[in-house]
Amino acid sequence: MERALVLAASAIGAGLAMIAGIGPGIGEGFAVGKACEAIGRQPESSGAVTRTMFVGCAVAESTGIYAFVVALILMFINPFLGKL
Repeated sequence: MERALVLAASAIGAGLAMIAGIGPGIGEGFAVGKACEAIGRQPESSGAVTRTMFVGCAVAESTGIYAFVVALILMFINPFLGKL
């Protein structure tokens, strides 16, 4: 019974962790849209705008990757099963 409860809680936790993937997607889409807008207004600054956008998108994507890693750990490695 305890094993089933831990597995169910781990599955729920993994699902909740994957909700964190929504934020980076929205943030990156907004950043790319604003970068395209900035390049449209000042085409000569496209190099600096693109470089800054890529750094920002990489930082934003890291939170989604962390959530994915937590979900994988909860689903497949599951450190809580060894405590039973």
